[in-house]
Amino acid sequence: MKNSKELIELLNLTDLGENNFSGNSITIGSPHVFGGQVLAQAVNAAYRTIRETRFLHSLHSYFLEAGNLEIPINYHVAEMRDGGSFSTRRVTASQEGKTIFILAASFHKKEEGFEHQTEINKDLKQPEELLSWDDMLAQFGDFLPKSTKAFLSIKRPIEFKPVRVPNPLDPKDLPANEHVWFRLKGEKQTLDYRTKQEILTYISDYNILNAAFNPNASKYNFGNTMTASLDHSMWFFRDFDFDDWMLFSAKSPNTFGARGLAKGNIFTRDGKLVASFAQEGLLRPKK
Repeated sequence: MKNSKELIELLNLTDLGENNFSGNSITIGSPHVFGGQVLAQAVNAAYRTIRETRFLHSLHSYFLEAGNLEIPINYHVAEMRDGGSFSTRRVTASQEGKTIFILAASFHKKEEGFEHQTEINKDLKQPEELLSWDDMLAQFGDFLPKSTKAFLSIKRPIEFKPVRVPNPLDPKDLPANEHVWFRLKGEKQTLDYRTKQEILTYISDYNILNAAFNPNASKYNFGNTMTASLDHSMWFFRDFDFDDWMLFSAKSPNTFGARGLAKGNIFTRDGKLVASFAQEGLLRPKK
């Protein structure tokens, strides 16, 4: 994938009838299906059964099996409840009869109410001061470890600019946080809120476990550690546009027992909080 148009096409599932849908996969450099893709496709499936006046406000999910990139993923939506203000859906993703992922999602009609939000970190470097993944590949590709270079070489519809770039040739322990600016590649489009939520869900599974890795980065990395997303939750608050850089900001309160927890927020560049997220992942040192 090279741009947002191709990403939207990937997330838009084929309707098989009776609340069943099918989608294909595109690698992001892993031998297995990217968790963010399954998340976003499951949201697309759930939305296909929801009335137009209701919008996703929270999701909770579990990754059960590694997905096969070569086989279509089937999504079945169970309509759990349609109340006066909220609707709830359960989505089961499967391949060859085996369940690989489950999602519970809640949708809410628009209502007025009280308001407050946490503030964006205004001390972080701005995107113009930072290198993107593409910039790093172009400038330092010949000096990077083979696995890192291969990962950065994958074409992506999102441009990422991490605020802090660790030196892979001189690894050091770092604070348990991760801040990354991101934006969509390709021509700007007018997108409805549902599509923007699906794209943001896809993006939310990038970079998140770095926050849990960082305190032990002098010894462990993605090359010598078995990693996998175990669960993923999101809460959506305010509408937004992808017309400028956005900030992914994660912190890890704990890593223990071969699992790491990370949680955080996603802001627009001007500081509007649009979503929060949490994920626990497997971080198992290879023997």
